[in-house]
Amino acid sequence: MATNLALDPELLDRVVAVSGESTKKAAVTLALKEFIARREQKRTVELFGKLEWDETYDYKSERSRS
Repeated sequence: MATNLALDPELLDRVVAVSGESTKKAAVTLALKEFIARREQKRTVELFGKLEWDETYDYKSERSRS
């Protein structure tokens, strides 16, 4: 899908330089993927301390040795 964006040229040059990608498109694609991954990780980290654990649960008893 073709999309026209007005990007800050200095920022774009930094993304290309830091990413090591050979094209602007590849650098922006990588930056977007990393942005998404970081946001998803942040959501996972926010769950720490919010989940309720059953202290009596014995995961080893659920194993099957058949």
